[in-house]
Amino acid sequence: MTPDTTPYDAVLLVSFGGPERPEDVVPFLENVTRGRGIPRERLEEVGEHYFLFGGRSPINDQNRAFLTALREDLAGAGVDLPVYWGNRNWDPYLTDTVRQMAADGVTRAACFVTSAYSSYSSCRQYRENLFDAVASVENAPQLDKLRLYFNHPGFVEPVVDAALTALADLPEDVREGAHLAFVTHSIPESMAEGSGPDGDAYVEQHLSVAAEVVERIRQETGRRHPHALVYCSRSGAPHVPWLEPDINDHLERLQADGAAGVVMVPIGFVSDHMEVVYDLDTEALATAEKLGLPATRAATAGVDPRFVAAVRDLLLERAAVERGEEVVRATVGGLPACWDRCAPGCCPNPRGDRPALAGA
Repeated sequence: MTPDTTPYDAVLLVSFGGPERPEDVVPFLENVTRGRGIPRERLEEVGEHYFLFGGRSPINDQNRAFLTALREDLAGAGVDLPVYWGNRNWDPYLTDTVRQMAADGVTRAACFVTSAYSSYSSCRQYRENLFDAVASVENAPQLDKLRLYFNHPGFVEPVVDAALTALADLPEDVREGAHLAFVTHSIPESMAEGSGPDGDAYVEQHLSVAAEVVERIRQETGRRHPHALVYCSRSGAPHVPWLEPDINDHLERLQADGAAGVVMVPIGFVSDHMEVVYDLDTEALATAEKLGLPATRAATAGVDPRFVAAVRDLLLERAAVERGEEVVRATVGGLPACWDRCAPGCCPNPRGDRPALAGA
């Protein structure tokens, strides 16, 4: 039987975007930091991370690969919907994509955002971007953001398998005593405190995923590894408190405490973009090597077929909800499935209230 996607006639992949050549780097960073008063010299300093990789972020290529995989998954399941792609900070820009959707006659699209957790920058800001895009386009389609999926099995199970593989890649004599460092993007403490409808959702959601991965590994190996939630990619003014500890500081503490080894598990990221390939693969692994601490890095979900299929599951789930049907929402771990529409005041904008789509 053909899956029913009514009322949706399209899917929209919404992502962060990234530069694709050296001359794009500083303009891209200006887009990212617009309104924050960050001097150009600081942007050029951050841009050096991109120049180490030829001035090209891996994120757009990863989105292209994900689009291909998603289209194949939907077609294989008999779902005949066009899949579009729009970015917050670089081409293809979200507004341009929504304009194309309107020209193509799309009336209502389900939006999958490449960010799994609650916070202003990972959820509400995308909702603001969606509002701005729709407001800029005549006869724009209705856009519904699919629920957050940090605890969807299609996201968590690839993380578990990747962590097991990374553990197996450690030398045998340190494997059993290895620590797991669950890594995500640091954000200001005030943003973390305001995340979700009741506050503190950003950290709580990550801790839930980490606990589930640790338990799944225990079931597989018989060993409950010591673990911690740590952070990377801190930016902003030095006097503003951000979530800590930084991954590099954490590695130094592990070495000082006599840890046998460490696996870095980047649960905060759905693919190997710059925060992974620079902050972890380049900087953190160099720190571990300097410390003499055996370390590996687990893969992200990327184009794992289970993660790709999770988009289809979320699409069909939401379509059924919009048709007024009862649904069973797929989740793992200790937290319930997230809401379809964000509550008023959820993940507030730290620079003042702005209109956003996909809210109650």
